[in-house]
Amino acid sequence: MQSLDTRPLLVDISHITLRLTHAEFEQLCQDNPDMPFELTATGELVIMAPAGWESSERNIDLAAQVFNWNRQAKLGKVFDSSGGFTLPSGAVRSPDVTWIEKSKFEGISAKIAFPQVVPDFVIELRSMSDSLTTLQSKMLEYQANGVRLGWLINPQQQQVEVYRLGQLVEILQSPLNLDGEDVLVGCSIDLSTIL
Repeated sequence: MQSLDTRPLLVDISHITLRLTHAEFEQLCQDNPDMPFELTATGELVIMAPAGWESSERNIDLAAQVFNWNRQAKLGKVFDSSGGFTLPSGAVRSPDVTWIEKSKFEGISAKIAFPQVVPDFVIELRSMSDSLTTLQSKMLEYQANGVRLGWLINPQQQQVEVYRLGQLVEILQSPLNLDGEDVLVGCSIDLSTIL
């Protein structure tokens, strides 16, 4: 009797860079709706691994807090990590949590998969598999494209990096709460179960 090989089947694409047009990217996403993709400003396809259960739980906690604040404030729209937006640079990104002021959606057709709109606020939550430098680069990209406030939450180091438009990055050590400042006015996010 032959023994079955129990090694995992791996596909090594580390040496391959796929570049797509926006039309090709949209078609790829339509053809693979369960696959998390992003597109860089240079057209490079980014394939993202699914979040682990702890990161997934933290993501929904953060998104729910922002959603609940917005439900009361009625100032914009909240999106989870499956919502993608085209930045002015051409990159199509899907932060873990996104908030966009409602007037930015006037005139945008519901048929557009990844509208060209600059989020006002984003959260990226670092999971165990995420490279910190890659996430920091994404946060700088958001900032350079006009995102007014962004939080990079790093549970591994118990830190939050705060990115504000036109300002240097501020690093907070083990904050219990984060204030939405003048972007998410009146919003306070509890981090006691996140960090």
